[in-house]
Amino acid sequence: MKRILLFAVTAIFVTGCAVGPDYKRPVVKTPEQHRGVLTAADKKSLADLPWWEVFKDPTLKDLIDESLRNNLDLKVATARVEQMRELARIKRGDYYPQINYSAVDNYGKNVASYGLPNGKNSNMVMGDVQMQWELDVWGRVRRASESARAQYFASIEARRDITLILITEVAKAYFELRELDNELEIAKRTTESFQGTYNMFTRRYKGGDASLLESSRAGASLAQAAADIPDIEAQIFDKENQINLLLGRVPAPIPRGQVLTEQYLIPETPAGLPSALLERRPDIRQSEQLLVSANADIGVAKANFFPQFSLTGLLGTSSPDLKTYSKSWALGGSVTGPIFNGGKVIANYEATKQAYEQIKAEYEKTVLNALMEVANALTLQQKLVEENLQQAKAVEFLRKATKLANDRYIKGLSSYTEVLDAQQQLFPAEYDLSRTERDRLLAVVQIFKALGGGWENPVPQNTEPVVNKK
Repeated sequence: MKRILLFAVTAIFVTGCAVGPDYKRPVVKTPEQHRGVLTAADKKSLADLPWWEVFKDPTLKDLIDESLRNNLDLKVATARVEQMRELARIKRGDYYPQINYSAVDNYGKNVASYGLPNGKNSNMVMGDVQMQWELDVWGRVRRASESARAQYFASIEARRDITLILITEVAKAYFELRELDNELEIAKRTTESFQGTYNMFTRRYKGGDASLLESSRAGASLAQAAADIPDIEAQIFDKENQINLLLGRVPAPIPRGQVLTEQYLIPETPAGLPSALLERRPDIRQSEQLLVSANADIGVAKANFFPQFSLTGLLGTSSPDLKTYSKSWALGGSVTGPIFNGGKVIANYEATKQAYEQIKAEYEKTVLNALMEVANALTLQQKLVEENLQQAKAVEFLRKATKLANDRYIKGLSSYTEVLDAQQQLFPAEYDLSRTERDRLLAVVQIFKALGGGWENPVPQNTEPVVNKK
């Protein structure tokens, strides 16, 4: 008993160490400010705003709320978080003694292995409680638990990433739908305008003041404009079904709210500090947690080089006649360790180190990709402001030109080609203006997503810190 206690106390005393490297965040150089930012870097960021303050259309808010409740991808991610939580609990359970029980009831004759008396039929009832406890001398259990816990936190960040993607995808699809609605209005207005031109040319032809060529060309322009209507209506139908899928419901009409020109556009779009992306972007945070897990796996692999210490115990009883009982107990310790295994332990250790290097490179790539996405989105937003301004001027000039061409034709001062040319330039320009208005809204969506979004971070309560940054 003294030897066993000395063994246990010695093992527990050295259990304070854990082999393998402690996690340190890799150094990834970030610029002082995002490329494309014209002013000095500001600690404020668009991502500090919650999504309901960025997308203010009440109808859009309702659609996003519904998607957050019912989206199937989000439900899958939530279930995975719960799965990873339980897997982490399994690993943490290895910290504690494993206690099991067993019971046997045997009836027979001359069966020595069961302890039955010789020479007669008899019954043997046995029961015991067994205990085994691995003493975590080298930190193998702690590192394995650390790895599982990091995987759990990575699943939380994955769910947050899916949530952010879902919010932005619903907003993106909604703005695209409203732009298609606008295109449909333009197509109908275009068709109506060409119908008026066709009617005018036809009347003049019947009156002998115009040729059949004028009426035929006007009829062709009318048919081309009318052909756009069913095509746009089909795109609207598809876009509504895309939104329904994001909302987790069957195909159905989608309600509309504000038109494109009524949508809220943030006066200024602060990007914040590039270094803040490391703490905010869920994909970066997920990648880092996977790196924490891979780092802990190195410790597990390294601990396999050393002996494993365990305490075992047994407490039982047996009875040959259900009247008299004999008790038994045992307490011991064991040491197991590798001597020769064909290099498997070394190969496993080297493999875990290379797995860490792979995930480290993926982490660095994720950071660089985030910086690229922010810079691209900021630049695009700035360029769209000027593009939208110039496109609006072009539409204004073409509307005046179309009106003047009609007036000049009626007065006999110009040919029919001026009227058709003016109309054929106006309506594509109106389409382009509508699309730049849509793209300005989509640029805000893209910046919001690239910066990591602005909403409460769902880190679970009563948990240990995500990482130990030294």
